[in-house]
Amino acid sequence: MIDFDTALALVLNEARPLPCETVAIDAAGDRVLAADLRARGEAPRTAVSAMDGYAVRDIDLATLPARLPVATVAFAGRADVPVLPPGACVRVFTGGPTPHGADRVVVQEIVGRDGDEALFEIPPGPGRHIRAAGSDFGAGDILLAAGTVLGFRAMVAAAAADVATLSVVRKPRVIILGTGDELAEPGQALETPGSIPESVSFGVAALARQCGSEVIARRRLTDTPETLEAAARLALDEADLVVVTGGASVGEKDYARAMFAPFGLDLIFSKVAIKPGKPVWFGRAGGALVLGLPGNPTSALVTARLFLAPLLAGLAGRDPAAWLAWRDMTLTAPLKPCGDRETFERGRRVGDGVAGLEVQDSATQKALANADVLIRRRPGAPGLSAGDAAAVLDF
Repeated sequence: MIDFDTALALVLNEARPLPCETVAIDAAGDRVLAADLRARGEAPRTAVSAMDGYAVRDIDLATLPARLPVATVAFAGRADVPVLPPGACVRVFTGGPTPHGADRVVVQEIVGRDGDEALFEIPPGPGRHIRAAGSDFGAGDILLAAGTVLGFRAMVAAAAADVATLSVVRKPRVIILGTGDELAEPGQALETPGSIPESVSFGVAALARQCGSEVIARRRLTDTPETLEAAARLALDEADLVVVTGGASVGEKDYARAMFAPFGLDLIFSKVAIKPGKPVWFGRAGGALVLGLPGNPTSALVTARLFLAPLLAGLAGRDPAAWLAWRDMTLTAPLKPCGDRETFERGRRVGDGVAGLEVQDSATQKALANADVLIRRRPGAPGLSAGDAAAVLDF
């Protein structure tokens, strides 16, 4: 067995971004830019009004009150830029082109109307309410750097660059293989003697999607070598990462690693000195990465959170460190001394603090749903009291 930090370093060594692909901008949301995004043109392309109001020359408001004829109207989207005649004004709307010759836009709230004339009775104030051409960005400016996650704010800038397609890091393709003769699809277990609902793959799939991956298949397999080997061959051909759950221990039907042996399985590590999750393993086979998770639900989800999440984030072009943001929180209840393996206790936030769950069994599913943090305990660590600090990770 290797320790947790060593195992994590080996995982992160493989967490390198996949090749890029070009996608339509409408499909680019939440993807990661593979190249700097430069603007095709400047914005705004011409000076525009920042308010609804009237474009004027300062000299024409030197004496108030003033009455100026409205020469024309400039809405947003007007193709030509009007010219402001001396002694007149132009009705403008937000985003409309500012007329040539205008010094400012006077907001409509302080301007009266009398037919085709505008009435200016009070000083307009210091604001000019004109956005200069190129004041947002210029042609060729980098609006978004490579590595940017295209969230909702970044997508606005991407569209403003006036591009129809974007170069993004390809989403990792993930296949999840659940092994075990005892497993049945949810909704069928009670009608199948000796079976239990297969639950782990649903949690793993949800986590994988949160990390920017595409789960292309979730397959439940019986513990027969021929079936497992055929499934391994198909998965390795289709996926960047194959996640196999169960079959990682030393039982007579624990075939998880053996199913990949015919395809040149190269183990990166085979066990990790952690609790829960000691049987977790990691390697390469047939050109794809393979991560083996324990079959017990809590063990599987803890190891998936610790290893799978940062691995997939890195493959998707994201920062794996974002999934490894440990921080200290104050305990609201004591913790027992830690055993000889590094332990990740399931806990829950309580106000500004955190408490370990009473149930720490690796097979539990109800308690798993109630946990929202992992509490890291070093091997041989003494017990902790309420009020002590503990390292926690969002779970």
